[in-house]
Amino acid sequence: MEATVSRSSWTTTARAIATPRRLLTITLLVGAWCALWGEVSIANVLSGTLVAVAATVFSGVDRNAGGLRIMPLLHFLWLVVVDLVVSTVQVAWEILTPTDYTDEAIIAVDTSIESRSHFLMLVVAITVTPGTAVIDSDADTGRLYLHVLHAEKSDEIERHVRHLAELACRALPVRGASAGARSKTAQLDSEESA
Repeated sequence: MEATVSRSSWTTTARAIATPRRLLTITLLVGAWCALWGEVSIANVLSGTLVAVAATVFSGVDRNAGGLRIMPLLHFLWLVVVDLVVSTVQVAWEILTPTDYTDEAIIAVDTSIESRSHFLMLVVAITVTPGTAVIDSDADTGRLYLHVLHAEKSDEIERHVRHLAELACRALPVRGASAGARSKTAQLDSEESA
């Protein structure tokens, strides 16, 4: 009888881990882990997977997890890839040219995130982009403190980060989100389909 209970609880735990949303979160965390180590290797992928599974299981990140919406997720990923390419070229240019055009600054960006999953997704996307770094964050208020290389672009960067946050919220909807957040998400969805 005890073996049946253990097997049943193990199956329930495995199903909870294997939701599409949690698998996406684990994949993003493993990608960030490999980026931090500087290479994709079997050891890094395995250790990153172990850390990501432990982090998602014990942190309660997905308590109110909803579904997974492909189009906003693909839009989010596309913007991150474009950011990676553009910022890599800009940082390389700054390094290779003799004149230093950087005007470094630390800016605070308030986002309207709906859950910690959205916040994690946003922080990972910003952190892997050269030229910007998240130096502090407050998931309860949705505030990020970013180090940027070009202070004159701070308004543009704030708008871009808010747009990424909105896409993250649309890609990973949360059950029980506030009515204001749901109406804003519905409005954005209708604008995108138009």
